[in-house]
Amino acid sequence: MSKVQKKHKGESFESLMRRFKRSCEKSNLITEVKKREQFEKPSGKLKRAKEMAAKKEQKRQEDQRPKLLYS
Repeated sequence: MSKVQKKHKGESFESLMRRFKRSCEKSNLITEVKKREQFEKPSGKLKRAKEMAAKKEQKRQEDQRPKLLYS
């Protein structure tokens, strides 16, 4: 959990909230909460991981393919 305290006595609430939001983004707290909102079966996780790996491999192969130059 991200915890933010006032740095100095006159710090405004808005700057405190900005620092809190930034710390939440850095710790990936929001994505973790979204993942845990709904239960995902282990088979679903595996299927999603396989799809991501296939996508990544396809993109890697596309990057290695020689580019054709048209004159």
